[in-house]
This record gives sequence, C-alpha cells and structure tokens, in this order.
Amino acid sequence: MKRGYRIIRSTGAMLLVLLVLLPRTGQAARVKDLTTIEGVRINQLVGYGLVVGLNGTGDKSSTKFTTQSVMNMLERLGVHIESSKVNVKNVAAVIVTADLEPFARAGSRLDVLVSSIGDASSLNGGTLLMTPLLGADGQIYAVAQGPLLVGGFQVTGESGTTAAKNHPTVGRIPQGATVEKELEYTINDLGQIRITLDKGDFSTASRIVKAVNKDLDGQYAIALDHSTIQLHVPPNYLGDVVGLMAKVEGINVEPDAVAKVIVDERTGTIVMGSNVRISTCAVAHGSLSIQVKESQEVSQPMPFSQGQTVVTPETDIQVTEQDRRLMLLDPGVSLGEVVDALNAIGATPRELIAILQSLKAAGALQARLEII
Repeated sequence: MKRGYRIIRSTGAMLLVLLVLLPRTGQAARVKDLTTIEGVRINQLVGYGLVVGLNGTGDKSSTKFTTQSVMNMLERLGVHIESSKVNVKNVAAVIVTADLEPFARAGSRLDVLVSSIGDASSLNGGTLLMTPLLGADGQIYAVAQGPLLVGGFQVTGESGTTAAKNHPTVGRIPQGATVEKELEYTINDLGQIRITLDKGDFSTASRIVKAVNKDLDGQYAIALDHSTIQLHVPPNYLGDVVGLMAKVEGINVEPDAVAKVIVDERTGTIVMGSNVRISTCAVAHGSLSIQVKESQEVSQPMPFSQGQTVVTPETDIQVTEQDRRLMLLDPGVSLGEVVDALNAIGATPRELIAILQSLKAAGALQARLEII
C-alpha cells in the first residue's frame, strides 16, 4: 500500500476522495529553449510550378490551368502549339513551399515540399521544373528544381480497383532550392537585442532578467512586458553579439506557467501540469446499471380442458450497482500519488474527466480546465 492514502472496502458504488497537494519544485531550462531572438526567424516561401515525367498519373485535360501553364512554358521555349493538342496526363500543377532560414546566404540550399493542386493521382517519378519561390513581399528569394522523392504510391487496375500507400500527391526535394537573394540583417552591428518568450509569463520573464544580469555582472537586461526582454549589449561584447547570445542562451532558468489541466474527451486523454493544486474536498462518483429484457412465454392449456394456447410477455429486470472502494487521502499527498490512488480504485479516464469537471465547478480545482 502506498504512503499517503488508505483504501477502505465499501459496498456502495461511491468514491470519496480528500485531496491536498503541496507545491512541487520544477526543473530549470535553458534560455535558448524558452525564447527566440527578435529578427532571427524563418521566412516562408511559396511558388507555382510544374512536375513533368509522370507515368500517366498527372492532371486530366479538364484541369485548364495545367494546360495553360504547359502552353506558356512551351511558348517561352520557342514552341508554338494549339491548346487542343496539349495532353497533360504526364504533367501536374503543383505548389512549392520552403522555409528560408535566418542569415541564409546566396547559394545556400533549402529543402522544398511539392504538393499537387490539380487532380493528379500521383507525383511518383516526377521532376519539378525551375520554379521561382517568392516571399510575402512578392520578391523572388530562391529557385527550386529537381526530382521528387514520394513516400507513397497508388496503383489502379483495369476494373477500377485502387491500392494506395501513404500520400502519393505530395513529395519532397532535399536541398532542391538555391537561395538567390539574402535578407539584410546583421546581428553583430546591433547595440541592443530583444528577446521574446515563447510563452508569455511575468514570473519567467523576471527570472530570466535576474539570471542574465547576474551572469553578465551588470544591469543590462530589462523586462518590457510579460513576453519581451530588452538586452543592452555590454561594452565588452560590442561587435560580438553572437558570442553574447551564445552565453545568454546557455543560462538556466526555472520557468513558471499557469496551472492547467488539458482534457481530450474524444480519446480520454488527461494531461496535468505540476502546478495543479486541489483543495480539500469530497467527491462521490459511482454508476448504476439497469438491464431490461423482454421475452415471450407460451401458455399451453391442459389436455381436454378446451383452453386455448396464448402468448404472454415476460419482463426480466436486473439492477447492478458496482462495488467500489472508499478512498481517503491523507494531507500532503503529491499529484502522482493522487493519480495512483485513482488508478488503484479502477477509475477510468472518462470517470476522471467527470471528477475533474465537478471539482472545477465546485471551485476545488486550482487550475485552468481546458477541454479540447
């Protein structure tokens, strides 16, 4: 038997729980894992292109934009042809996306993702033609081209039966794009840096400021709000902001967070943070099962009684009340002991969800209850 709770046998379908959770210490994390640096970010690129060389699995002729794109491409290459004579079954129109890494220089290579936007059945074996990749400002930052790697396939028989694996209309080209234009941003020339918390929290921001100032031996960091910290570059790090950020990112800070209980009713999943507290309370939870069976009985008359055979309904009602255990939790138990206690009495995840909702409604659950 675990320390912290007692199990008492009860004949009623009832659960009684007294919960008192004490604070628990957290674990430190690096500033690198809690924040991002303003200006050091990924930029999304997108482009429209054509995949050629498909084995009859491309777009159908009814896909007008594919036909038009093929004609435009051939016109630029000096080939003039009527639209009625263009067959696009080996061609697919696609959208190409890529992430431009911060400080990427001209000539750097990027991975690209190629997705069909027409009615092609598969991109397997195709080759992406030269596709300009544009940023949000409409300027070209990279150019993509190359053979696709598709992690799936689709086969259709003469009878129309189809066998498919994974997703054959999406492929990747590792290192398939070349950066043509750089983003102008030089971090070493900055006199101050803004650090943004991934999850805004006043306590965490204050702890980061104190830890950074202590490590740099000066008042260089200040919290502007619950998610933004402004860091002035110390004199000995002017021109070497990279070295400064490498030092700051390695500082360990114990993050704080709002106590939450996340409940997914569809899968019965419950996730509770270490800051969740439950006040002393009592919960009664049980279930009553009633089963009603209807049957037909035949009543046969005695010989020579001149009676008649009749059919009479028969009803059988069974009432089952589950045999539960009565549990008392001593003050000072941890969250892990509470979960162990609920598991010991056989509480299912859905029963625990109902208990948590009732605790929140009663004001005993000192945490945010989010149902997804």
